[in-house]
Amino acid sequence: MSTPRTVLITGGNRGIGRSIAEEFISLGHRVAVTVRSGEGPAGSLTVKADVTDPASLDAAFAEVEEKFGPVEVLVANAGITRDTLLMRMTDEEFEEVVNTNLNGVFRVLRRATKGMIKARFGRVVLIGSVVGLLGSAGQVNYSSTKSALVGMARSVTRELGARGITANVVAPGFIDTDMTAALPEAQQDDYKKRIPAGRFASPEEVAKVVAWLAGEDAGYISGAVIPVDGGLGMGH
Repeated sequence: MSTPRTVLITGGNRGIGRSIAEEFISLGHRVAVTVRSGEGPAGSLTVKADVTDPASLDAAFAEVEEKFGPVEVLVANAGITRDTLLMRMTDEEFEEVVNTNLNGVFRVLRRATKGMIKARFGRVVLIGSVVGLLGSAGQVNYSSTKSALVGMARSVTRELGARGITANVVAPGFIDTDMTAALPEAQQDDYKKRIPAGRFASPEEVAKVVAWLAGEDAGYISGAVIPVDGGLGMGH
């Protein structure tokens, strides 16, 4: 068993975020999740926060620090989509996605690294996406934010790497979640044909990679993009 750490996962009430929280709980860590609504999994501390609202983030961090101590592992997972073709995409649809998926990660990261710098230890895992580097029609806003996380993790690595802090991006492909389950059967089959593994990933498969990156064995990995996509984005 590795050293129990204080882990904060943004958007930990469903999908990949929830699975990541469950994985860290199963490994014996102190796990807090931010949610806008709903609850995190059993065994986690649920704190209400909106990554677009700095005051709500400060309050959430204060609560986590009071109950669990400083955040040692940050998993920035909260994200939204507003998919539509470029020609039809409004300023609001672009800016809303940027404000949550990029500005929101910046706000959480800035707050979390304060404690990490003091402790001379930290693990930052940003949840990206295969489309960040592969691209995706109808997702100019979303793919832009996800590719931006690569530059963010690499700059954090250069800035804070000497203080025992790592920053990496995990880039999932298609995952079995409510979101993909809602797609028409024919569309799901079409996607599976493009994935060399021939199937979608389970959220647990992403969670295990995130937990490994945050653990003792991955201390010399930083500024990396780890794909969990069944080979969909190869060469990117």
